[in-house]
Amino acid sequence: MIEIDARLDELSELGLRRRLRLVSGPQGPRVILDGRPVLLLCSNNYLGLADHPRVREAAADAAMRWGVGAGASRLVSGSMTIHRRLEERLAAFESTGAALLFGSGYLANTGVVSALAGSGEVVSSDELNHASIVDGCRLSRAEVFVYRHGDIEHLAWGLQEAGGRGALIVTDGVFSMDGDVAPLAEIVELAHAYDVRVVVDEAHGTGAVGPGGRGAVAEAGLESEVDVVVGTLGKALGSYGAYACCEPRMAQFLLNSARPFIFSTAPPPPAVAGALAALDLLEQEPRRVEKLQQNADVLRAELAREGFEVAGSTTQIVPLIVGDADLAMRICEAAIERGVFAQAIRPPTVPPGTSRLRLAVMSSHRKSELRDAAQALARAALACGFRPGTGMAVAEATVRASAPEDAGRVFDGQASIASAA
Repeated sequence: MIEIDARLDELSELGLRRRLRLVSGPQGPRVILDGRPVLLLCSNNYLGLADHPRVREAAADAAMRWGVGAGASRLVSGSMTIHRRLEERLAAFESTGAALLFGSGYLANTGVVSALAGSGEVVSSDELNHASIVDGCRLSRAEVFVYRHGDIEHLAWGLQEAGGRGALIVTDGVFSMDGDVAPLAEIVELAHAYDVRVVVDEAHGTGAVGPGGRGAVAEAGLESEVDVVVGTLGKALGSYGAYACCEPRMAQFLLNSARPFIFSTAPPPPAVAGALAALDLLEQEPRRVEKLQQNADVLRAELAREGFEVAGSTTQIVPLIVGDADLAMRICEAAIERGVFAQAIRPPTVPPGTSRLRLAVMSSHRKSELRDAAQALARAALACGFRPGTGMAVAEATVRASAPEDAGRVFDGQASIASAA
């Protein structure tokens, strides 16, 4: 039995205990955080659509027309016309023949991965994949080969060692904590050579990268080469829920095999309608995606001007890696005092020794706000005894995470707390 008090005390001593912060009002570029006005620089509301009037109105209208909840799973009585409409739109958006809605990105990844691999097979998974992918691998009961982050040679070695038992390669498209993009063309090439399927999680790519915000898969020109594209409705699309885009036969297979889909209540109609309205806005106003990318470039340039190491990130996610967990928390608090909320990310979300402030840009930020934020972050770092130029680049942090003593480890919440000091 877990000793609850001892566990909490240990987390506190290591600087790893978490607490909730309270945001008042809708998610926007500026919010009230625990009673203090701040610039929000860690939200996944990348396109600023969570509080867009058309999205809010669509959600409200759907609540009046279809009700607040679906009442049952999709396979019982919870499949509504609004669900089918969004699935058809998402399939067209991702250039696939079908789409299947899930209740969340976590449910989608655990459901898809566990359905496509089984006992006696091998799943190849990038070491920095999201925890939902890690748990999907576990639920599949397949053998899991964790390849070094973005290391195609290591992945090829693992596929060869699998000896024909390989079933699946699964990777984030855009990595949520580092802001770099998976080498998808090389991954697909290996998948063809070894006759395995590919699943790409586009949670942080949809609406943020690629032509029209269609994600990293579209940016690489691989729309017809990836077996399943998982995406979320809760980040750039400003709503809640997730989807798996694939061909119709695959969708039928997942409908009959993905346990989180089968045994979960269908997504609520207001969230589905909100996502539909957000998708309309994304397609009608592609300028939002361009503005997001421009803002990310501005923030990186301003941070570099202040001396921060920002090499490695090419997207709207910009990590400032400081190493020590307690130091990351102190800089976070100091930044809040200066009017900027950039959340500290610590183990087990990221590997030990790579704690960071994870900055996330929104298209609704003004360039002047981003310039001021970079200066505030620099002042906060210096006030905590951290010189910006002493931070790590993403590549250096990846090497540290892949050190021999950490080989095969996955930083998903189950790693030993003592090892995360």
